Amino acid sequence: MSDLKKLKKPIEGHLKEFQKVFRKTAKSKIYLLDIITKYILKSKGKQIRPLFVIYSALLFDNVNTSTYRAATLIELMHTATVVHDDVVDDSMQRRGRFSINALWKNKIAVLVGDYLLSRGMLLALENKDYHLLEIVSKAVKDMSEGELLQIEKARKLDISEEIYYEIIRQKTASLLASCFATGAASACVDDDVANKMHRIGELAGMAFQIKDDLFDFQKTSITGKPTGIDIKEKKMTLPLIHLLNNSSSAEKRKMINIVKRHNNNREKVEWLMDRVNNSGGMEYAENKMNQFKDEAISLLREFPENQARNALEELVVYSIERKK
Repeated sequence: MSDLKKLKKPIEGHLKEFQKVFRKTAKSKIYLLDIITKYILKSKGKQIRPLFVIYSALLFDNVNTSTYRAATLIELMHTATVVHDDVVDDSMQRRGRFSINALWKNKIAVLVGDYLLSRGMLLALENKDYHLLEIVSKAVKDMSEGELLQIEKARKLDISEEIYYEIIRQKTASLLASCFATGAASACVDDDVANKMHRIGELAGMAFQIKDDLFDFQKTSITGKPTGIDIKEKKMTLPLIHLLNNSSSAEKRKMINIVKRHNNNREKVEWLMDRVNNSGGMEYAENKMNQFKDEAISLLREFPENQARNALEELVVYSIERKK
């Protein structure tokens, strides 16, 4: 049995209740929309976010119907942003299946994303879950700002380590933070506790994104070479930022020029990837990743030990130590 299956087993009943709420909320009377939402449901991944939400409520021994709505709200918001991202990135596949825009074109994909977002908001409003809606709305705002900040910085490629952390805090960590915070808030904890849970999720999310950035510089089992996708997309990640910070002005100009103007030149991109791998950038990024992970776990351990706390710790470690 995999680690994730072990973590799901104790809360199988709660996950079934969440799935009922999610399916009911996503359902539509419009035939086309209902077909698309069913397709989305079939292609859902590991659904790790509902686990974080449910265990965050269970940490305070109070999983209830509000918790299932919190998990649904998070999952609807995440799914909507993924559908929109595929349109923006012109991605034809998602988890080995055709993306919504590949099958039904961009206009329909954008409208489906809008529909899912609106269903999540209405679910919260209809049940007066204003505190949950506030947490998730802030996450959507942060994710949008993080993406736009990254795009803005990609034009000049003047990303410092501090700006990189701000980008990943908003773009990625805000979602995981909202999982922890909404789960806790659904359990009727006070604001200070919910804010502390938010911070734990944020730190775990920062570590998660750095892990994701490291994959881009690691050799794949298929080609035996790093993918270099981030460089091709002019994304400045921590291993590369570390290399630039420790290079001469001339070397720095050469490397930035590759990212800016020669990011589709395989030979030049591979040369830059080798420089990153041989510069200590990977080790530096791994150390930072572990610092964020350790800080998240340290804060989590300030709560009394129980099954939920141990499960949350395992989930944090699982999401950061994953192999892909």
